[in-house]
Amino acid sequence: MAFAFETTARAVSQGNYKKAFGTFTNGGGDTGGDITVSGARQIVHVNLQHTGAAVASNAPSVNATLPLTSATFTIVTDDGADGLWEAIYRWFSWTEK
Repeated sequence: MAFAFETTARAVSQGNYKKAFGTFTNGGGDTGGDITVSGARQIVHVNLQHTGAAVASNAPSVNATLPLTSATFTIVTDDGADGLWEAIYRWFSWTEK
């Protein structure tokens, strides 16, 4: 099974920002992949957490410098590790009125 993600919920947060929540899964030999937050113009914060019964050797991380000016971010995880993600993002351009 390859890396996969799912968006499970969205919420309005902090006025001009929104939050998206979801899960990510890795197959054996997979160590992360890309997560796309539809509608995002700029991703300003990401939380990642492993799930499962076993203790992970390393914390999952975002392979980029925030803020991102795109709707996609890449995460790096331990081999086969699954987890949860949360992203806070701007959904409009500051130049739009």
